[in-house]
Amino acid sequence: MLEKNKNLIYILLFFAMIGWGASWINAKVLSRYINAYDMIFFRFFITGACMIPIIIIFKKSFRIDFKSFMVAFFASLSFIAYMKYYFMGTKYGTASLGGAFVTTLVPIITFLILAILGEKKLRKKDYFALILGALGVLTMLNIWNSSLEDILVVQNLYFLLASFLWPVFTIISSKSKTVSPLVFSFYLYLITVILDGIFLVDFKSIAYGSFDFIFWLNLLGLSLISSVYSNTIYFIGIEKLGAGNVSSFIFLVPFSAIVLSAIFLKEHISISIIIGTIMTIYAVKMLNNIKFFKR
Repeated sequence: MLEKNKNLIYILLFFAMIGWGASWINAKVLSRYINAYDMIFFRFFITGACMIPIIIIFKKSFRIDFKSFMVAFFASLSFIAYMKYYFMGTKYGTASLGGAFVTTLVPIITFLILAILGEKKLRKKDYFALILGALGVLTMLNIWNSSLEDILVVQNLYFLLASFLWPVFTIISSKSKTVSPLVFSFYLYLITVILDGIFLVDFKSIAYGSFDFIFWLNLLGLSLISSVYSNTIYFIGIEKLGAGNVSSFIFLVPFSAIVLSAIFLKEHISISIIIGTIMTIYAVKMLNNIKFFKR
């Protein structure tokens, strides 16, 4: 029975990672209808509302201490900034490059920040992995066959900013250790929606009449699948299997973003993106001692 439950979680994790990869395609489509701040409000309003029954089903308490609440508040600031640049990069660039570039660069930057803060110790293999990761990122950007102007286009800068902001968000969020990740996520979404709705969204300027079936399909996919389902399954996976077993599934995200972008958006997937993604994934594997196959 235990083995069957583990296999079920593995299957659910697989689809959860596909959901995270699909979020880049959803965001690309939604960029035709709304701006970044509108997307943040609608997405996390729906996500936060759906988190309530999930927290009740898993019998978690909605109680949160003041320190964790303040952590959620400051985390939401970096979260909003990340979401803005994630959305803007996808709008002006391609979902395939964003999904590959950001999701593979984030763990490398996170490792570097923790090393600078003294929480990670660099070993010889880590230096090699960081160099390999840097070469992988440059390969994704096709720096070898591009001019400086081609590389410094606005969408690449947006993706780079997003790649730096997510580790900041992660490190801030890690300071909350007294509440369930599900409950912390709920308050993060709640604070994000309130701040975004009050200070950043102009509700009168939103073209509600343009919200057709395609809009709602992608908004609900982004909210219910990429946020509610994928996040919940990821937290369950960590709780039941441990972070080490779950971490290897993250590498499905960039490849699912690439494949889904080619299928649904008809994006051209260059060989440089494929090779660069593989290089950065192997670099992340080395930095975090992740094993793809375990007994």
